[in-house]
Amino acid sequence: MNEITVRMDAIGVSTTDLAASLAFYRLLGLGFPEGAEQLPHVETELPGGIRLMFDPDRGGEDRGRGRIGLAFHCGDAAGVDAVYERLTAAGHHGELKPWNADWGQRYAAVLDPDGNQIDLFAWL
Repeated sequence: MNEITVRMDAIGVSTTDLAASLAFYRLLGLGFPEGAEQLPHVETELPGGIRLMFDPDRGGEDRGRGRIGLAFHCGDAAGVDAVYERLTAAGHHGELKPWNADWGQRYAAVLDPDGNQIDLFAWL
């Protein structure tokens, strides 16, 4: 089996007050576009290339899940499938089986032991 290189790519945060969260992180020096508070998804690239992403809490849809999500780039589509299989075979909950998403990624999700969503992806 070929070694799959997995790298941390993004940190996602579910927030109950997107405007307050963006204001806080702007004070830390992070850049977000004007009007970002009205968007359904906001992200910025941090020094070193990791993206910090914010999504409004969907009011109960996420109940039982963590408040953060980590996104790992798995190299290519086969890497997404292989990493998903490795994690689910070890007993971790597969939240979303690998599929070719409309936004141009091979994408899957698993939950870590604390219920945080771990996104696995590669650009198609």
